[in-house]
Amino acid sequence: MGFQSKRELLFQVAPRYREASHSHKSLILNEFIAATGYARKYAIRLLTRPLPLVAPAPISRPRAPRYGSEVQAALKTAWAATNFICAKRLVPFLPELVPSLERHGHLSLTTEIRTQLLAISPATADRVLLPVRQAGRPHGISTTKSGTLLKKQIPIRTFTEWNDVKPGFFEIDLVAHCGYAAKGLTFTP
Repeated sequence: MGFQSKRELLFQVAPRYREASHSHKSLILNEFIAATGYARKYAIRLLTRPLPLVAPAPISRPRAPRYGSEVQAALKTAWAATNFICAKRLVPFLPELVPSLERHGHLSLTTEIRTQLLAISPATADRVLLPVRQAGRPHGISTTKSGTLLKKQIPIRTFTEWNDVKPGFFEIDLVAHCGYAAKGLTFTP
């Protein structure tokens, strides 16, 4: 059930709830909670407070993107030119970087696109660059496998002393420095 539907139901149920007896209020409240999924206390607060005379306007989400694909592409080019620095360092550097990239032929921007690019905030730049960052990230590349014993059965030393003389099983994990692919590894001593 969407927000607007819940509000319409509230406008229908609230007057009936306020005028009902205590036993009927409980039934109405239970039905309202089942229909909307609201928490009990929140539903009571909604049903007992005075309602505004006009129903709230529908929520229009999401907002249209402010920066188009041209601005996003120019930002990605500038980000790549700076060796993929974070947006907090990239955005203050854009007023010097953009003219240099245009001068060397890496960017060709209109006045409107340039104005938008120079007005972008670091947080927005991070949101724009997030899909590009995640696309280049490796997923689950590992050259080691976990042991067959359960971790709860392996004694682990904490701040207290060992009760046994032998600690038991020992397991380590190695880091592979192989980049994005784990195939074709060769070891030369």
